[in-house]
Amino acid sequence: MHDPRIDKLAEVLLDHSCELQAGETILIEAIDLPEPQLVVALVNGAAKRGAIPLVEMKNQQVQRALYANATELSMKLAGGLERHRMEKVQAYIGVRGAANGSELRGIAPERMDLYQEHWLRHVNDYRVPKTKWVVLRYPTDSFAQAADTPTEEFANFFFEVCTADYAAMREAQKPLVERMQKADHVRITAPGTELEFSIKDIPVIPCSGERNIPDGEVFTAPVRDSINGTIRFNTGSRYQGTVFSDIAFLFKDGKIVDATANNADRINQLLDSDEGARYCGEWSLGTNNHVRHPMLDTLFDEKIGGSFHLTPGNAYEDADNGNRSRIHWDLVLIQRADYGGGEIYFDGELLRKDGFFVPDDLQGLNKGL
Repeated sequence: MHDPRIDKLAEVLLDHSCELQAGETILIEAIDLPEPQLVVALVNGAAKRGAIPLVEMKNQQVQRALYANATELSMKLAGGLERHRMEKVQAYIGVRGAANGSELRGIAPERMDLYQEHWLRHVNDYRVPKTKWVVLRYPTDSFAQAADTPTEEFANFFFEVCTADYAAMREAQKPLVERMQKADHVRITAPGTELEFSIKDIPVIPCSGERNIPDGEVFTAPVRDSINGTIRFNTGSRYQGTVFSDIAFLFKDGKIVDATANNADRINQLLDSDEGARYCGEWSLGTNNHVRHPMLDTLFDEKIGGSFHLTPGNAYEDADNGNRSRIHWDLVLIQRADYGGGEIYFDGELLRKDGFFVPDDLQGLNKGL
């Protein structure tokens, strides 16, 4: 039976996120989808708008085999071919199912480094700044299980947050953008966290459905060498197939000089991937109050209302602090009272307490929290 919510989601992706125009070419890349209905809706919708749709369907088990057998030559070849294709399109939609979130676990780190450097990063270095793109997940049984939610209830939640009123979200974010643009010194407190850094003169980017679905964040980047103090993240994170928890960092002049977690060896391997991996390339405030609890999926977790995330690794070019790395790992700390609370200060002024924004002009961001 056809689900009309899929058609509505396709409209959001094509019209709001990609602003697809007649004559443009769009690549639709789907990984581990349990059924093709969304891809079909996107193909039909793109063609109806006078655009040219291209499709690639991938399977994560096959991708695992490619990564596990990676050589520098094979990854450069694969990355070069996909980069060439990406240079031929004006828009990109990436949709991923969640057949097994641990599919990439156990691959030798040096093999994954080859993939990150010569394939993923090579393609993304063009896709991110040069195309109109959006990425999203797709509701599956395993995704619902990771969220500890019955399948039908999770599907209802998914379509609600993915087809939200992103125009209203964009308006509510504007005063926060203005405050972040004027701010210099940021101080963050939470259980196990006492952190400070500067965001002076770093661009500020509001996100309201243009690049991620679901969306809801306002990001910038710390001045690269300015972070000092400690941070303890209170949500887990799945990265390259491994689940990390109890992550804590000690920063000195921007660099992570000590890192602990449930898997200390592996997290330090990741942070030693290259020179930039121990520095941060992004800091962002989550503003989607429909998303309240972590589910080991970064695309959702980083948007949680009352949260922020800090990102070891590569900076985005549109909020660039100069840090370069093959990794980009968003790590989430929720500051609502039910997660231990916490405060954020801009230049000594209390901006947010226990997840709620304090200044009068930011009250619109508290709606539904």
